[in-house]
Amino acid sequence: MIERDNNLLNISWLCNTAGVSRSGYYRWLNTVDTRNEKEEQDKKDFELILEAYKFRGYDKGSRGIHMRLLNQGVRMNRKKIQRLMGKYGLKCPIRKANPYRRMAKAMKTNNVSKNLVNREFQKHGPGMILLTDITYLFYNHGDKAYLSVIKDACTKQVMAYVASESLAVDFVLETVNMLIENHGITLNRETILHSDQGCHYTSISFQQLLKDKKLRQSMSRRGNCWDNAPQESFFGHMKDEIHLERCNSFSDLKLEIDDYMDYYNNDRYQWRLAKLSPNKYANYIKTGKYPIKI
Repeated sequence: MIERDNNLLNISWLCNTAGVSRSGYYRWLNTVDTRNEKEEQDKKDFELILEAYKFRGYDKGSRGIHMRLLNQGVRMNRKKIQRLMGKYGLKCPIRKANPYRRMAKAMKTNNVSKNLVNREFQKHGPGMILLTDITYLFYNHGDKAYLSVIKDACTKQVMAYVASESLAVDFVLETVNMLIENHGITLNRETILHSDQGCHYTSISFQQLLKDKKLRQSMSRRGNCWDNAPQESFFGHMKDEIHLERCNSFSDLKLEIDDYMDYYNNDRYQWRLAKLSPNKYANYIKTGKYPIKI
């Protein structure tokens, strides 16, 4: 109103009507340049946030963006990231609780091993507690595949994984063989491979393979998912982030899994891993040199 040429209204009256002080109005009037500078800076910072958010095609929350920027040498406050995400309408998918609490029904057998881990997942250091489990993946409008994964409980690294179109025990055995082939030199006779009481892990062929490879076997208590919680959590996050909708065949699915596992081990930073990716965290533990320079 004041900027209009024909304005006859008093500034004090307009300020009272708008519910602002007269001095506040003049202060706002005199800080136009400062506000424009802040707006330009917000746009530049948001471009960095958007680049980190879209990195390798996997959506990230404020923590993931913060850690991605940090590993690029850019230090940005997490509250600022949240503010700019809200300001420009950038939203991250939120994990929803699974409404169907599935409880695996293990086969009745005498081949159940003791729970040697007792939820002490990180206490014994890298290469000591390995977690394994199987999950299902739907693709191509209803086709179903299965994924067997072995993961280090301390460093969170995926040590070995195999995808299969069937639930035959062979692909679980192949996962163990892949573990030994790629990481056998870092394992020892005290290494524990922990799983649930599923039929694959209670099978004679699986248990004999562990004995041959000199690995100790441990199992969760029956129907207790908390005894293997880190592995269950990994599958939950993976299913939220992986792009199964673009897989039209089992070959496409394997390529998608390969890409995600590479992303997870090398570029998916985790808050509880000193803001590093699993591979970088494992190297940090080994060398004692923190890779992020502030």
